[in-house]
Amino acid sequence: MSSSTAVSADRSVRHYLVVLTGILLCFGPCAFALSCAGIFFKPVAASLDVHLGTFTFYLTIMLVVTALILPVEGMLMEKFDLRLVLSAGVACIGVPLVAMSFFTSPWQFYIAGAIMGLGLASSLVLAVPTLINRWFQEKVGFYIGLCMAFTGIGGAVFNLVGGAFIDSGPEGWRMGYRVFGILTLAVVLPCTALIVRSRPQDVGLLPFGATRVTHQDQAAPQTRGIAASEVFSYPAFFTLAIFAALMNLGVNLYQYFAAYASSLTDRPQVVAAAAALASAAMLGQASGKLLIGLINDYVNIKAGFLFATISGLVGLAVIMFLAFSSPVILIGGFVFGIFYASATVLMPLITRSLFGPREYSAIYSRIAMVGALCGAFAVTLWGMSVERFGFIATFTVGLVVIAAAFVVGMLTLFMGRKIEY
Repeated sequence: MSSSTAVSADRSVRHYLVVLTGILLCFGPCAFALSCAGIFFKPVAASLDVHLGTFTFYLTIMLVVTALILPVEGMLMEKFDLRLVLSAGVACIGVPLVAMSFFTSPWQFYIAGAIMGLGLASSLVLAVPTLINRWFQEKVGFYIGLCMAFTGIGGAVFNLVGGAFIDSGPEGWRMGYRVFGILTLAVVLPCTALIVRSRPQDVGLLPFGATRVTHQDQAAPQTRGIAASEVFSYPAFFTLAIFAALMNLGVNLYQYFAAYASSLTDRPQVVAAAAALASAAMLGQASGKLLIGLINDYVNIKAGFLFATISGLVGLAVIMFLAFSSPVILIGGFVFGIFYASATVLMPLITRSLFGPREYSAIYSRIAMVGALCGAFAVTLWGMSVERFGFIATFTVGLVVIAAAFVVGMLTLFMGRKIEY
């Protein structure tokens, strides 16, 4: 290599440590805050002697704060050291979790939920796509999918761990929160503080896959793309935001699959599989995150989009119309789970494909905000629909929503072909 070469070869242990940090963020604090939240609802509400809805309102606060703060977090990631932003995000999850083990009133959980929302915005929504986009030029989809898959894996593992603490005594939930918070601060915080750097060039490295790059050329991959200040002039930005909203509405139908299966009393074998249906969807979600990423890397983003959205239509249709046996409805749940994965993997990949890596964090945070706001209220809206119109009518509307997402997504990708940078 010439004397003008400023950085070393494209892969090192540091690249894989960055991936490990992304995995730990999803496996630990993100799973603790979201995937494991449900196991605490009943025991905490009973311990505080309040209605379930009164207690769980903290989760709504957390999700709304997450959505609203995303554009701010995205700008912070572009302007400040990523170590500081991510470490602050992890602390905003770990410290409230520990504090929740001492709370005695719902209003305290509301404040903790707002603080945790600040942490989730960076740790769950932005951290992995930002890290992988900056540190990798190849296999971006695979590594985003790999990291994001661990939200489901973490939920599966720590729901069991947390459940064991809860079952240990009347106040066992307090120890569960305490252990989750300590694990976040003791295991994940050191990784974000010591391993992460804003870009590989900060430690004399290249992004993975960027071999033989000279000093003059090394900045090119980071400066290619659309500036965040210019993105509003592109119609594809607005259609992508609509696509994100529709996708987040659609994926949250998953929350009602178990209740739907339990309602099919004329099919005892399906009712017996109700509890397993959520697990099948969770397995599909973890698999889908990897598959969507691999398809993006080895085929293209359009193929990943088709795979995800068609999985949503097929999976939901199977659950609605073909659920005459437990194996069939479980297959439907698994296939729909692949669609569920699109909210966290497909969206950042499409954003990168359309607008490039130049100011990715700032642009993607705006798209994610729209999706997250819809997700924050989707479960309540679908629940109201189920109570008023029933499962079949609600799921039919869900099919229309997913079909609309398919059309808007295709339009977005078509318009994206005209974006040049």
